[in-house]
Amino acid sequence: METLISSKSPQLNFRISHASDVAAVRRAGQKLADALGFDDVKAGRLAIVVTEAATNILKHAGDGTVTIMRTQSGVTMAGVDVVAVDNGPGMADLEFSLRDGVSTAGTAGTGLGALRRQADEFDVWTRPGRGAAFFMRIWQGATPPEPCGVEVGALCLPLAGEDACGDGWAVSCDKGGATLLGADGLGHGPEAAKAAVGAIQALDKRPAAAPAEVLQTAHELLRITRGAALAVARIDYEGDDVRFAGIGNVAATVYDGTARRALVSHNGIVGHNMRKVQEFTAPFPRGALCVLTSDGIQTQWDLGDYPGLAARAPALVAAVLMRDYIRRRDDAMVLVARRRTS
Repeated sequence: METLISSKSPQLNFRISHASDVAAVRRAGQKLADALGFDDVKAGRLAIVVTEAATNILKHAGDGTVTIMRTQSGVTMAGVDVVAVDNGPGMADLEFSLRDGVSTAGTAGTGLGALRRQADEFDVWTRPGRGAAFFMRIWQGATPPEPCGVEVGALCLPLAGEDACGDGWAVSCDKGGATLLGADGLGHGPEAAKAAVGAIQALDKRPAAAPAEVLQTAHELLRITRGAALAVARIDYEGDDVRFAGIGNVAATVYDGTARRALVSHNGIVGHNMRKVQEFTAPFPRGALCVLTSDGIQTQWDLGDYPGLAARAPALVAAVLMRDYIRRRDDAMVLVARRRTS
């Protein structure tokens, strides 16, 4: 049975630079908890997590972002993911900072400890002078087993002044592997978003197909739109490899912990001008990362510049790359998938 995770689920992004922003993100968290049917206990835990994450940004960095979204997981149970990232001073001793009663801002020091206690799943990356990124996940019920063989973390941000994001992503999971899709609708705004949604529908129709076949399906579906750049990567668990095909400027990179390998796309526009579709294969062992980015993200990033980040939750990898490499003159998308080690 296939499972589809995608950017069609709403993602709420909040810049945190004032006390009023903390209240806004808390209200948004409560609204999402109500929509997903959280009970009072779970909703209260989510409120603590989003409040402390935003307050921590204000106290220690002065500016940052908090993102709230439905869990990026193949599990059918409802849940909420919270990602908080800043570019502040970072922490030299993370475990010490996560202890209750520890504070460098003259407060009770319970904030960071509360993040770990209240979340069902928790992860963090930080380095002195490099800021901090936190990932928290709260499930509606008891933590369920994950059916997907990949961990997923993704972020989409529309161009400033736009509500709809013309970039999109999707991941399908099945017993034999997982397929990643990254789309960049031409231009920006609602019409670009329609093209990105059409690309996601192609993967929904062909969830376990070869990348070239998904591209062909998308080409037919996107004829009535302005078209899109599209990248599709199929991870094969048995073969320990990834097959890739791309049209346009959605970049794809495989990172195995030591080396970074860029995957090759061809020129064209899916839906209008797709002359050549060619698949390429690269090794993809357990623990490897596949990263898809739209052209709203600069391409010169190197995870080697962020010690320890590649081993953290994919949502943290996506958040740090978005923070440091967004161009801010177009929609932006980062999709990160790690093959599970067990």
